[in-house]
Amino acid sequence: MSTVLCSCLLGDNAKVRLKLSKMLEEQASGLYPDDLPETSVPVVEIEMKGCRREFYVGASGEELAIGTPVIVEADGGFDMGIIYSTGRIALRKLQLKGQTSEIDKLPAIMRRATEEEVQEFAEIRKREPEIRAACLNRIERHRLEMKLVDIDLRLDQQKLSVYYTATHRVDFRGLVRDLAGEFKARIQMVQITTREEARRTNTQGSCGCALCCSTWMQKIHSNPFAEKPQMPDSINGDNFSFNTIGLCNRPKCCLGFSKSNGKCGNGQGNGRQNGWPAVGTTFAVRDGNAVVEGVDQQKKSIWIRYVSTGQKRRISLDQYNSMTGRRQGGQA
Repeated sequence: MSTVLCSCLLGDNAKVRLKLSKMLEEQASGLYPDDLPETSVPVVEIEMKGCRREFYVGASGEELAIGTPVIVEADGGFDMGIIYSTGRIALRKLQLKGQTSEIDKLPAIMRRATEEEVQEFAEIRKREPEIRAACLNRIERHRLEMKLVDIDLRLDQQKLSVYYTATHRVDFRGLVRDLAGEFKARIQMVQITTREEARRTNTQGSCGCALCCSTWMQKIHSNPFAEKPQMPDSINGDNFSFNTIGLCNRPKCCLGFSKSNGKCGNGQGNGRQNGWPAVGTTFAVRDGNAVVEGVDQQKKSIWIRYVSTGQKRRISLDQYNSMTGRRQGGQA
């Protein structure tokens, strides 16, 4: 995983996210119609540590603006979060997650956070490297095959959540006893996927922007290719299938939002565009078959994979045409 930009609530990256949310709030009336569900209580989206966003019922009679730190109910205690969206935007996001029927079950915002509580929250964040080092030490002592991703100590310091990834079931009962004895808090072990790990790190993708899952996406795609058996070339000649794997080592979520109308940019279907082969094209070679893995028209190269050996190779368009018996611009 790449370098973390900001997984807290008080950093510069979080301020940028809140500013973008405010801009979206200002345009809400023009973006969404008035057919959103009617609610008797205000719904507010709160951002917690690790780019985790939850929905809460707003305090009655108190207008809370985006960016306001608040104290919220949290599993028998309390925690601090930042208001991320309100009003029509929050309702629309709740609708996208399919939770509009559960508004009455949402936890409530207790009150605004005081300056002392904000300072205490910042002090807890400063302690996290020390807590993380202690957790890593205990994991090594118990010889557990798991990767520690993140830790989250609640504002009331009554609960410590440990986020980890593992390829199999982990018996962490001894680890929990050690951590509970050291930190005098309830320990929650949370196994997450690599996609959720990428969301919590809130880093940059290969496009140079913050990850979609850390910023605006309400749901993480389990498989963006589920309804896209083949990714066609786009109009400008770029081919997204050449680089489909994200930082989570899974297919990029953004590919689920690209056009897939069964046609290439020149309207010639899934065939060759401007002499370039379509991704997934299989052709015969000396030792069997090869498959076109990706096309990079800017570098004028094609990535192919030999089926028999799995070896990958980059060739030019002329080499491809020679191997397939085609001439530039047509068939032999």
